[in-house]
Parts: sequence; structure tokens; C-alpha cells
Amino acid sequence: MIGKGKSIAHTGASVDYAWNQEKDAEIVYSQHLAGNDAKQITEEFKIIQEQNTRCQKNTLSFVLSPTREDGRNLTKEKLNELTQRFIKEMQLKERQAIAFVHRDKAHTHVHLYVNRIGFDGKAYNDSFIGKRSQLAAENVAKEMGLTTAREVQLEKERDSIHVRLEIKNIHQRVMENQRPKTLDGYMKAMKELNVEVIPSINRANRLQGFRFEYRGHNFKASEVHRSMSGGKIMGQLSQNKGMGKQMEVGKSVKLLGKTVEMSTNLATSIAKNIIKKTIKRALDTGIGY
Repeated sequence: MIGKGKSIAHTGASVDYAWNQEKDAEIVYSQHLAGNDAKQITEEFKIIQEQNTRCQKNTLSFVLSPTREDGRNLTKEKLNELTQRFIKEMQLKERQAIAFVHRDKAHTHVHLYVNRIGFDGKAYNDSFIGKRSQLAAENVAKEMGLTTAREVQLEKERDSIHVRLEIKNIHQRVMENQRPKTLDGYMKAMKELNVEVIPSINRANRLQGFRFEYRGHNFKASEVHRSMSGGKIMGQLSQNKGMGKQMEVGKSVKLLGKTVEMSTNLATSIAKNIIKKTIKRALDTGIGY
């Protein structure tokens, strides 16, 4: 579960949004309030907030988002428990508060609004409230046996590693078996194996590298593997052309039937990689000895 929190000044508009019937909004928690609509709730908040006119952002707004699977299984009673536990973790008990669940998307989430001004007229300390909300949501998820944000992140990282390895293996097969000589040829061969190679064009309209899209993931070339930077890929294509037919480094390249200028950084990287490969090939064949 993910928790987000911040202090706001636009209480009425926020509560009105959360109470939107078109989103199938349902009240899952309410404390020290009697109003039947957003306007009445806002007025009740204001009565207490008038005790502290110096505090401008006088309402606390939170969004609690369980994972999709957890959200589907959470009843109204469980969402009420979740909200109460979160309020306790944030030390916000005995304040005016109201929470709504939205199930308008596949992702069930709770909008919680708490009066930042207590009945004693003091404002709640909202320092680092974003981070504190994350930690509170993490603790509540553990207490209720829900998936934590950390667990979700770890799963994403494991999936990311697997996908990046697949892209690298596909890249190697293309380079070793098909040995494309042009950028268009390389992109076509990768696409046939379900990997989309996306050129990165900078503001000066120059090619500066590539991104790879595969199975819903999108990575910079260097994020897939350090051997797959733009300069190294272009260097490999140059080598495939033959030592005597290397591309003209630092000027342009054919891309999707058009001539595209290369960025200075990419051209320099290509030149370095070509030099390294040329020296290695010379050493491997014994030239110069």
C-alpha cells in the first residue's frame, strides 16, 4: 500500500471532488462531523479552523492506495479499519476527519481529509508529511497483512532485471546471427523479435541515443546493459560494414529513410568504440608484432 499526504488550503473543492457520486464514492470513515454534503463538511471544518487564522493550509489531505489485488478484496469495514489505523499512526486521533473510497478505476483508493487545526486551536506539525505518510501506510499494510510499497518495489525490480536480460539476449542474437549493417536494419531485426528500438532525439533535433521498449517496459539503452549504449551499438554496426567501410563519424546517419544528424556526445562515443575495437582486432591478429 502507498500513502501520500500534504497540507492544502482548498478544503471545499477537495472534499467535493472526493464526494463525487460519479466516481461511486462511498464514505468509509467519519469522525466529529455531522454534515451531509461537501459544503456542510467544509463549514464544520471552518468553525474549528477559525481558531487559528495564521495557518493557511489548514486541512490535511491523504490518499491511501492498496495494490490492485488487495483493493479488490477490501470491504467497507476493512477500509474503515485501514483508515483508523493510519490516523492512529499519524497521531491524528480526536480531530475532524472524513474518508471516501473510490472504486472508479481498477485501483481502489481512499481519500482522507483531516482538519489540521485541533479543537485546542493548535495546528498539526506537517513537517515531512509526505515521507511520514509513506511510513505510516507501510506500517498499516504490515499490520493488516497487505502488500507493502517496499514489496511492490522489490517485485518491480526483479521483473525489471529479467526483462533487461531478455532484451540484452535478443540484442546479442541479432548482432551475432543477422549482423545488421545499418541502423534501420538493426531496428527492423529487433522489432521482429518484439523489441522496439526508439531513437532519442534531443532539442537540437539530433540523434543522441536509443531506448528499448519490451513487454510494457521502457529503458534507456545504457540501462539495459553498459555494452548497449548508443555509441557501442553504432560502433558494432560500423564494424559489421567492414573495417574499410566504417560510417563517417560525427556527421549523420540514415534513420527510417531519412538522414539525421548525430549529437556530439554520440559521435564521440562511436569514435571511441571504433578505435577500441580496431586496436583489439589488431592485437588479436598480431598486427604490429
